[in-house]
Amino acid sequence: MSATTDERPRAATGRTTPAPSRWAAPPRPVWEGEPGKAGLAGKGIVLAGACLAVLFPLWIVVVTSLSTKQTITEAGGLVLIPKGVTFIAYQELLSGGQVTRASLVSLGVTLVGTTFSMTVSILAAYGLSRVGSVGHRWMLMTFLATMFFGAGLIPTYLLVQSLGLTDTYLALILPSAISVFNILVLRGFFMGISPELIDSARIDGAGDWRILWTIVMPLSRAVIAVITLFYAVGYWSAWFNASIYLSDQDMMPLQNVMIQLVQKQEPPVGMGQAIKTGQLSALAVQMAVMTLALLPVAVLSPFVQRHFKKGMLTGAIKG
Repeated sequence: MSATTDERPRAATGRTTPAPSRWAAPPRPVWEGEPGKAGLAGKGIVLAGACLAVLFPLWIVVVTSLSTKQTITEAGGLVLIPKGVTFIAYQELLSGGQVTRASLVSLGVTLVGTTFSMTVSILAAYGLSRVGSVGHRWMLMTFLATMFFGAGLIPTYLLVQSLGLTDTYLALILPSAISVFNILVLRGFFMGISPELIDSARIDGAGDWRILWTIVMPLSRAVIAVITLFYAVGYWSAWFNASIYLSDQDMMPLQNVMIQLVQKQEPPVGMGQAIKTGQLSALAVQMAVMTLALLPVAVLSPFVQRHFKKGMLTGAIKG
């Protein structure tokens, strides 16, 4: 045997097995290896179960909202298997009554609030991402402090009341317009953009506004899409601000009307007589309102899903 050859003792077959080299990569843990057929089958079963757990309640809500009163009565409540489809609950809800008005309120608050929140968040994140900007460190510490210390509900309510925002739609936007977490995610993504790219733009005479609009924002489409979804879902699903700042029922958003209908068992304005006379099932109306509240989020989420991993994880890790 050569002095430069390292061999293990001969096996029963007479073959030699080379010893592992000291430069070889260490063995990977079991959970990082390629899954076998049993592992793939197990993952498929788990994913199928998770999808079923999400879709099954949604199926019941939608099917019940599309069922007649007779079908709901025969099923004893929630309907699992549809027997005929009717859109009478949706027709009554969207015929210009309280639910229609509440849906328009929620839509308007979501559009205006999301636009305002994204504008302020992008400007704040870009300013905080420029390390040499005036007051950068103190401003960043102030933002971080608000994540751990808050004034509380009563001082916030007194502030909104002193500003004359009660019983106005601004009370649904301004008190919760800015999320420091979202600003920090945007800041982390902005700081990950190549400094050489920004420096070259400055050499060519571009100012901060032009750099932000033509360089930073186009390169940050993924994280901007994700944060926009966060703000939009927050505004669309918000109900607490309306419950404490609004007293006019005509100004209530859709979520508050749904709470009034589902929890308090109070029919929307204009539909009480239809439910009492048996033309409508109160349960079908409740499920229809739930479906209307879930519909925008279910429609928008798939379009943003492809940006979620890149935008959220990259923005949270960098910086």
